[in-house]
Amino acid sequence: MDRRRQGSEQVQRNISPREYHRLRTTTHSTHKHTQNDIRQTTLYASTPNLSPQARLTISLPDAADAESALKPAELAVLRSQYEKEDPYPSLQTKFNYAWGLIKSNKRDEQQLGVQLLSDIFRQSPDRRRECLYYLALGHYKLGNYAEARRYNDSLLELEEGNLQAQSLKDLIEDKVQKEGLFGVAIVGGLAVAAGIVGGLLVRGAQRKR
Repeated sequence: MDRRRQGSEQVQRNISPREYHRLRTTTHSTHKHTQNDIRQTTLYASTPNLSPQARLTISLPDAADAESALKPAELAVLRSQYEKEDPYPSLQTKFNYAWGLIKSNKRDEQQLGVQLLSDIFRQSPDRRRECLYYLALGHYKLGNYAEARRYNDSLLELEEGNLQAQSLKDLIEDKVQKEGLFGVAIVGGLAVAAGIVGGLLVRGAQRKR
């Protein structure tokens, strides 16, 4: 048996398949590594016999992946491709760049990533279900727990057994318990304020009659 093949099989037996795949991809070029690292929906093309729900569940990253920022050079590759295709970037290019931005540790980049995903959500109905999860992740990283919960719950309504969404739901609830649901507090406060102002205006109008 070829020594390289034998060594490869030995390594593969000693580590998990997922870790083995990760180690192999790190030997590729920066561009290819970046594309593999973000692991978005290109898996669709290689799994034509799966239902849309099954393909979505398989291709979704774990919530922890959103905390793993790309290297500056890797994000630059995605940005360069996006700018190269501007003003009409392909859906996949826009999605890749958005996901890379959401993985960033910089808030302004995370916000841009959410904005790009929101554009895809509005403009591409066939990708809305998929965008729900990534938008939930983006808002989760930004600390907008109300929005994160809203998007994630919408996905769970469509796919109750989605493991990634279930895991994200637990993370959101944990953050809410520790830090408070800031987004909901604001929205709720505005709603209450609007109700109070509306009530005062009505009462004022009634008194004038």
